[in-house]
Amino acid sequence: MKLWQKSYDINPDVEKFTTGRDKEFDILLAKHDVACNLAHSRMLYEIGILTKEETITLHKELFNIYKQIEKGEFEINDDVEDVHSQIEQLLTEKLGDTGRKIHTARSRNDQVLTDIRLFLKGELLKIAEKTEKLFLILIELSEANKGVLLPGYTHLQVAMPSSFGLWFGAFAESLSEDFELLAGALKLCDKSPLGSAAGFGSGFPVDRQLTSDLLNFNGLVVNSVYCQMTRGKIEKITANALASIGATLARLAMDICLYSSQNFSFLKLPKEYTTGSSIMPHKQNPDVFEIVRARCNKLQTIPMVLAMLSTNLPSGYHRDYQLTKEIVFPAFNEISECLEITSTILSKIEINREILENPIYKYIGSVEAVNELVKEGMSFRDAYHKISQKIEEGEFKFDSNPNYTHIGSIGNPGNEKIIQNFDKVKIDIRKVKVADIQSIMIKI
Repeated sequence: MKLWQKSYDINPDVEKFTTGRDKEFDILLAKHDVACNLAHSRMLYEIGILTKEETITLHKELFNIYKQIEKGEFEINDDVEDVHSQIEQLLTEKLGDTGRKIHTARSRNDQVLTDIRLFLKGELLKIAEKTEKLFLILIELSEANKGVLLPGYTHLQVAMPSSFGLWFGAFAESLSEDFELLAGALKLCDKSPLGSAAGFGSGFPVDRQLTSDLLNFNGLVVNSVYCQMTRGKIEKITANALASIGATLARLAMDICLYSSQNFSFLKLPKEYTTGSSIMPHKQNPDVFEIVRARCNKLQTIPMVLAMLSTNLPSGYHRDYQLTKEIVFPAFNEISECLEITSTILSKIEINREILENPIYKYIGSVEAVNELVKEGMSFRDAYHKISQKIEEGEFKFDSNPNYTHIGSIGNPGNEKIIQNFDKVKIDIRKVKVADIQSIMIKI
């Protein structure tokens, strides 16, 4: 069944081509479509379109469908176009004319918009939990190792002393900012487009605020035309948040691959989380982090793909937007798995506490040597030239044991401020509520 069914059949090739992979991803929207139907029918009752008896009957059947979805027993039939058509067909088969009334005063356009926002909200909240878990692991590692020195590199050349505390803390702070983007995406997703119909409103006196409240949205996308303009935009905003986390994980993965190699030996991965070679018996490869790096780099392309999908479209709905689901929905699983495996391995990682004993780091204290001369009264530029000359002549010797005091430095990574900023964002995220099926249903 198609919601737009005419008196004639369309060419099956057209049907196959336009449907594409939609059913595959529509299954993920099923429980959200039930919630949307519950809220919409409850509103129709409140404004006098449905009777109380009709609403109760609809809600009972919608709840039965919801239970099928939760058990994994819900399917979209081969001859049905999408999840919205499937649920409406089930209601019509069971309830007759009462089921046929469910689509009064709405379009599939605002129905899809609402389902997608409900899905995005729920998935973003799950990613927020996993991001917080990794953040806390990084903070713990930073605190435990803030005094353990690590060579700093610029241009892949030995530079100055750093510390594992700074290195782990840097990625914690990066995740903290990613968390802010995640919170921003959640805030924008938390607005209801339901009631905007096809993008031009409805001739019925729909109560959009009521359906928004029933679905636990924080507010409305107000303008009906703009509701349709958010299709593609809200997915891109979400993808940007996921891509930002991906960028942090990809860089962390690259560092781990580099630092765990024999040439660096800064850290060691648990052997059970490495892989081998088909020809070289000694190999313990960091394949996990190479895959994390690749998957997270791929995630960073998604906002651009979405931008190109909608870049030259006028206002209003276009079928192009159907493709946003197959672009965005899999990204949640990608970033989720990368967060999980990174958290697992980082909690078991071993660090080398004697790195600076290697003679290749004999010049790593050159800046400290310059600073010592400056503290004795020499100008910085003269001190710089003096130490530079000693290095060139092979006479430089300096036992570097840096003792920085400012926030964000060796021994004082400033984790308390990073945690404070993270917790502020977490408060906003915890205000976001998902739809609750039981609370939407009409009280009998």
